[in-house]
Amino acid sequence: MASSSARAYPREISLWLFVVPSALVVLGIQLYPVLYAVYLSFFDYHIGQSQPRFVGAENYLALLGQDRVWASLRTTLILVASSLAVEFVLGLLLALGLYKLTRGARLFSTLIFVPYLITPVVAALFLRWIFAARWGLADAVIASFDIFPPDWLGSPVWAFVTIIVADVWQFTPFVMLILYAGLQGMDEALLEAGKIDGASGPRLVWHIILPCLRPQILFVLAIRLMDSFRTFDSIYVLTGGGPGTATETLTMYTYAMAFKQLDLGRASTLGVLTMLIVTGLTLMIISLMYRRERGAF
Repeated sequence: MASSSARAYPREISLWLFVVPSALVVLGIQLYPVLYAVYLSFFDYHIGQSQPRFVGAENYLALLGQDRVWASLRTTLILVASSLAVEFVLGLLLALGLYKLTRGARLFSTLIFVPYLITPVVAALFLRWIFAARWGLADAVIASFDIFPPDWLGSPVWAFVTIIVADVWQFTPFVMLILYAGLQGMDEALLEAGKIDGASGPRLVWHIILPCLRPQILFVLAIRLMDSFRTFDSIYVLTGGGPGTATETLTMYTYAMAFKQLDLGRASTLGVLTMLIVTGLTLMIISLMYRRERGAF
């Protein structure tokens, strides 16, 4: 017994020799930029400035007093909430539809998953061509029904809708795939028991399927929440934060502050604030899901 444990101990050490270098690289790539951003957030530092000047919490107080920061936060929250809601509902419906299919489910899921495989910038360029004013594909289809099309990217309301459509089109397949995988591992006996008890349709989904999918739902909501908050490339390509600042999110304002205003100190501060908001919302989702699992409400 002692000899077997002695043999296992050197083997564990050899495994750690493979893990530690990779872990150090990952920590260096991820942890160092975060710590450096936190460090810069306490300094007044512009590109070209010789030395950063320590200002303490002045950057935080200044940004929290800016109307533009609160406007970009409001835009971000509306974008995230709208995208998450639509993506979850569509992803769940598609996953349930695939679960019911007896033939062609694999082919259909592969075809639906294609938009998620496209690079976001390429997808945004494709959608910008579709929603281009006067000559885009969407305008051509709408005009064929003798309906005057809206200015998709020039109107504040329609530009916001276009960004949500772009996000939903690209990331609903991810939600569908995760929920479909969860359905594949669900116990069929629970569904049969529910049907015997008279549950069907929405009641079956609400009382049996969704509780069984709680881990997958938690994973999807957390990942998509973090991804939606840091969405940049599609907004940059489609609207650039415009018209005006109608579609300017926190990440777009951070970009403008860093690379247009060249204020790295306050840009780092806004990045840190965004990270804290995302962390808080993610922990809130996890807490609510586990409270529901324990029957707290």
